[in-house]
Order: sequence, then structure tokens, then C-alpha cells
Amino acid sequence: MFEYSEFISPVALSILGFDIRWYSLSYIFGFLYFFWFSHRNLKVFNLDKKLLEDLFFFNFLGIILGGRLGYIFFYDFDFYITNPLSIIKIWEGGMSFHGAITGCIISAIYFSNKNKISLFKISDLMCLTAPIGIGLGRIANFLNQELVGRKTDFFISIKYPNEIFYRHMSQIYESLLEGFIPFIALNILFFVFKFKTGLITGIFLINYAIVRIFIEFLREPDIQIGFIINYFTIGQVLSIPLLILGLLIIFICLYKNK
Repeated sequence: MFEYSEFISPVALSILGFDIRWYSLSYIFGFLYFFWFSHRNLKVFNLDKKLLEDLFFFNFLGIILGGRLGYIFFYDFDFYITNPLSIIKIWEGGMSFHGAITGCIISAIYFSNKNKISLFKISDLMCLTAPIGIGLGRIANFLNQELVGRKTDFFISIKYPNEIFYRHMSQIYESLLEGFIPFIALNILFFVFKFKTGLITGIFLINYAIVRIFIEFLREPDIQIGFIINYFTIGQVLSIPLLILGLLIIFICLYKNK
């Protein structure tokens, strides 16, 4: 069991009174890794430097706009409809993974159709790089003391300031199971075992959905929403379509290759 140290801060550094937060840096590093990885593997994904720049731009828009709009519509619509100016205050928090991945799907479909590149090649590229940003983002959630776990006596747990009980370290579980472990596994499957185009996308979606559904049982529900049907969280409900989509993609890829 651990106690949240007073030395831990959501702020990475302050420059002239301006705070740079770990959460912002997790997004920046995730985008930079995507660009670096893609640049090193241009031929593998049928890209050139100009196409990569376009893909980066569309991917950036998909994640930022999708993540923000997803949070507004899925998690706190009543607040934002009465406080419309808060919609643009992304620096105050409020991003949804399910919204971001929806934005990525839309941007990938648009980009692949526009440039006559296989959709699954582009989606595989996104899914090989996305776990880095996800893993870092979950660590930033931990540093922010947000998306906290439920009360527990489990020996791996955390006690936050001003609380007398311990909680599951759900953000750390997710950083490993949604981020760093699938990052390693997917890259091995792609580069070592040469998995066919599209299978990486399907595996990524299935893994994320299953892990998210499971971890949500260990995480406090969003306070403004609570439980759905007295048991499930909005995160679990939104993960079901991802699970179905992942299974469908794997079926299509395996069926096409028969």
C-alpha cells in the first residue's frame, strides 16, 4: 500500500508563471512519437513525407476535436450546454478516449479514401503508436488525482491526501494494460510475426475494450453520471461498440485472406 506523496505534482514545470502539466506533455509526446515512428516507416505504410504531414494534421484534429466533443456529449452535456464558453477551455481538462478514437476513425477513413491508401494500413499505423500516448495519459491522470479507483484493501493501492482509506491504482493498471503492454505486444506481432494488414487494428480495439470494461469495475464512476442500470459505467457502455468493431475487423481480415 502506498500514500500519495506531497512531492508528486501534476505540473511538470513552471515558466514565468505558466504551468506546463504532465497531461499536456503526454499528448505532445504521443503526437511526436506518432510522427517519428511514421517517418521511419514511410514505405511500410505507403506514405511519403507530404502524405505523412497530411495524416498527422488529420489525426491531430481527430484526437483533439473528437476527444473534446466526446467528453461534452458523453460525460457532461448539461454543464457545457449551459456554459458554452467552457467548451474551448481544453486546458481545464475534459477529454474522452472514445470520442478521440471516433475522431481518429473518421480522419483515417477520410485520409485513406482521399489518397487511395488501404484504410487498414493507416489504422494499423495509428494502433501501433496510440498505446504510447494512452499509457502516458493514464500516468498523467494518476498525477492529477483524477479517474481514481474504488476503495480497496488490495495490497497494491494508494491513499490520497485528505482521505483515510486506500483506492485501487486504476490509472496505473490502465497505463500498463491499455498502453505499454499492448504497445510492446502489437509491435512484436507486426514486425516479428508479420501479422496481416488490419489484424493489429482489430487486436488493439478488442484489447482496449476488454481492459476498459474490466478496469471500470475498479474505478469510481464519473460523479456527474454515476452508474447505468445501477451497475455499469458509461465507459463500459461505450467500450462495447469498440469490442464489436474489433471482432468484425478481425473476421473481415481473416475471411478476406482465405
